Amino acid sequence: MSQKHLLEFMPLELESLAQEFGEPGYRGRQLASWMYQKNVLDLELMTDLPKSFRSRLHAESVIEVPHVDHVVTSADGSRKFILLLADGKRIHAVLMPDDDRLTLCLSTQVGCGFACAFCSTGTMGMIRDLTPGEIVGQLLAVRGELPPDSRVTHLVFMGMGEPLANYKATVKALRIFSDPLACGFSPRRITVSTVGLVKGIESLARESLHVNLAISLHATTDEQRNSLMPINRGYSLGDLLAACRRFQKPVRRRIFFEYVLLDGVNDSTEDARRLVQLLRGLRAKVNLIPFNEWPGTRFRRPPLPRILAFQKILLDDGLIATIRWSKGEDVGAACGQLQEPRQREAVPA
Repeated sequence: MSQKHLLEFMPLELESLAQEFGEPGYRGRQLASWMYQKNVLDLELMTDLPKSFRSRLHAESVIEVPHVDHVVTSADGSRKFILLLADGKRIHAVLMPDDDRLTLCLSTQVGCGFACAFCSTGTMGMIRDLTPGEIVGQLLAVRGELPPDSRVTHLVFMGMGEPLANYKATVKALRIFSDPLACGFSPRRITVSTVGLVKGIESLARESLHVNLAISLHATTDEQRNSLMPINRGYSLGDLLAACRRFQKPVRRRIFFEYVLLDGVNDSTEDARRLVQLLRGLRAKVNLIPFNEWPGTRFRRPPLPRILAFQKILLDDGLIATIRWSKGEDVGAACGQLQEPRQREAVPA
């Protein structure tokens, strides 16, 4: 008999499971509260559940949370959690403090198959998708390391992997994170990033999840984006931005556009002016990310005056544009730096 992975169950599904085991449905809600709200993962500590129910759960299910292999702390207070999965694969989750916010950056795959030229994770190749439980389990594993007065306030799907390429698991995890009877995060505090999978963006708009969308843009012409992001050969800038406009109609939420500034590649005044034109008519916020260098890369960070000049062109045209100085750069935890050594055979993307 295959075991049921409880961290892949929403509260309503846990109610049904309780009834399947001969218990009233509310026992499932109690189980959800223990796991998702109280972060109690040992069935024996769930003292208001009948012993018979706990015994059945022991026999037929498992609460499997990634093991915290080790934690690397940055000078800026960010912490990179290297998490060990049940099959020996490793992923990263990054905890980033910012005033009264504590944001957790989650992974959705081991490795990534999209090979963006400036991203260290892409050099790993695609190893495998994470399950919904492995995505949710990152939050529970990290929360288990926090002091009692500390609380994760925001979630961003910007770690290893492409969330919309692992669509079903990502959506299931989003539902668990946002369910008031589970983790209870406001959708406004959850952001999903994508390299630009048009069909995934359109599907996400139909899910009624109302989470934030972030687009990894990084270029202002198809030729430029083709060289940086192979996904653009399948979905052009025109296709991507049309999907963004369709996404905003039902969701009515500002879209974040991530733009990594690469010295001499995409950081000219002409690029900035083209970016203004591309985003005209969209409710957009641009996050300018000065490139975070990693061993073996051919790219460099632009000088500060050019970064500021690029931002000024956007601001002068009325765009919201911030410079996002990535946290955790000194410990390889910044945007585009997450990488583990090659982990057995890669799965073709």
